[in-house]
Amino acid sequence: MPTEQTNIVPGSIMEGKVQGITKFGAFIELPGGVVGLVHISEIADTYVKDVKDFIKEGESVKVKVLNVAGKKIGLSIKQVSPPPKSEPKAFERNYRSSRVAGNRYSNSSVGKDNTATPISLDDKIAKFLKESDERMQPLKNKMEPRKRNRFN
Repeated sequence: MPTEQTNIVPGSIMEGKVQGITKFGAFIELPGGVVGLVHISEIADTYVKDVKDFIKEGESVKVKVLNVAGKKIGLSIKQVSPPPKSEPKAFERNYRSSRVAGNRYSNSSVGKDNTATPISLDDKIAKFLKESDERMQPLKNKMEPRKRNRFN
């Protein structure tokens, strides 16, 4: 097997053939007969439980050379292709919609042209202190009778 590594430099993108699949990644044969490893974490942007779910032996794949250390070549498949555009996760959707719906903007600050303006920091602090005091009031009321009974 020839070991021509002159054109294999970190950062280069090349075509390779899947030579073997293991539980920790896949061995890719590059041009010149050189073999590199794509670690399981570099297969896809999503969680990879089984490498065989993403690539098959004999398949031709594009890889990016991550590092070359002696005879060991680190490769990546996920860094070659752009990440898929997916819908935001449920908690991100809820967070974004709640921020736009009203938590970030005051209803009283909507102008004549129906555009909301952000609340100032002072207003946010005042609102927080008021809400905090309202939440603490029941606890304060509960504790007051005990204090009077002890000292009477």
